[in-house]
Amino acid sequence: MDFFASPSSDKAVLEEGESFTPRFDRDGLVTAIVTDAGDGVLLMVGHMNAQALRLTLETGIAHFWSRSRGKLWKKGETSGNFLRIAEIRTDCDQDAVWLKVTVDGHDATCHTGRRSCFYRMVRLEDGRAILSDDGGEVRFDPGAVYGAGS
Repeated sequence: MDFFASPSSDKAVLEEGESFTPRFDRDGLVTAIVTDAGDGVLLMVGHMNAQALRLTLETGIAHFWSRSRGKLWKKGETSGNFLRIAEIRTDCDQDAVWLKVTVDGHDATCHTGRRSCFYRMVRLEDGRAILSDDGGEVRFDPGAVYGAGS
C-alpha cells in the first residue's frame, strides 16, 4: 500500500475529503511554502517529492527534493538549521503544502546565512527592475558552514 492515496478525480472528495492525496506535478513534485510558526515570516519555498513529504511527516523535520542537485535534502543537515514541523497544511486542490516550522541552530533558513531566503525587495527605478537588500542581518557565515564557494 502506498503512503499517499491516489488523488481523487471527484472534486468534492479532493477539496473536502479527509484523505491527504497530494497532487505531484509532472516532475513528481509539490511546492512547499515554509513560514515561521511563531511570527509567520516567509522563510523559503522548496519542492518535495513523495519521499521528502513522507519523511517530513514521519520525522517532523522538513525534507525537500533539491532540483539543482537532483537528490533528497534534509534541511539543516549541514548547517544545523533544522526546520522542525509545527503544522502542515495543503491547499484546496492539494498541489502545494504549507509548512509552519521552528528553526534550530542560528534561526536562519537561507544558505546565505540570513533568516529568510526573501531578503531582497524588487522595485522599479528609471524603468528598470532592481533589487535592494532589506537590511536583515546575516546570522551565520556560509563559508564556514558550507565551505568556500557556497
